[in-house]
Amino acid sequence: MTNKIKVEYDEWHDKLPVDLNIDTPWHNFVKSEIEKEHDLTSKRILEIGCGRGGLAVFLSKVNQSSNEIVACDFSSTAVEKGEAYSKSLGINNITWRCADIQSIPFDDSFFDVVISCETVEHVPDPFKAVQELGRVLKPGGKLILTTPNYMNLVGLYRFYLRLTFRKWTEMGQPINNFTSIFKTLRWIKKAGLKIKYFNSVDFFIPWKPKNIRFKRMSNSGMSKYFGLQSFFIAQKS
Repeated sequence: MTNKIKVEYDEWHDKLPVDLNIDTPWHNFVKSEIEKEHDLTSKRILEIGCGRGGLAVFLSKVNQSSNEIVACDFSSTAVEKGEAYSKSLGINNITWRCADIQSIPFDDSFFDVVISCETVEHVPDPFKAVQELGRVLKPGGKLILTTPNYMNLVGLYRFYLRLTFRKWTEMGQPINNFTSIFKTLRWIKKAGLKIKYFNSVDFFIPWKPKNIRFKRMSNSGMSKYFGLQSFFIAQKS
């Protein structure tokens, strides 16, 4: 990504606090998947697109016996905030690095678990990002990936904004690609990974002043293709 985009992301993260409250749908999904791992001893974990460090700190607490957790973000401001927060808690098993998800600075087959939450939609080439996630994953390793799914009324609303010459932003982020479950499934398969699970949550109608949510709507059968937040588990063969 360009220096201009880096500056924009640094400015964006500079306005936000450390993400202490990791209670989003995607964070809860990652936490539930990590907690299913009965033995993380000596496993190397990558979280890329770590933002300001809340999830990486959580991972350090449940994975204290592992060799290493690597937390990466394109924004140096985000990395600095996350590292300062972890050090204030006395956490020393996280390695913090600035890195572009489209060109991850690690060797092939380096990590046992790779985690990316709500990141691939915010880079110029989402497929390249997914390819890189697969490249650095060890054979038999697990990819945990989340991204928005716009195959729903929110996607139609986004298209409506475009027709009326208004810009869709996710809390003001510089890049906001149109992603969908179908696109992401295709990217994962093209990256040579086997899809073990996918689903979506959060069904609602975008309506001002308050969105109308369908809390009881099932995320099974065909409906799992239409929730706003999509989740994927994949494995490298």
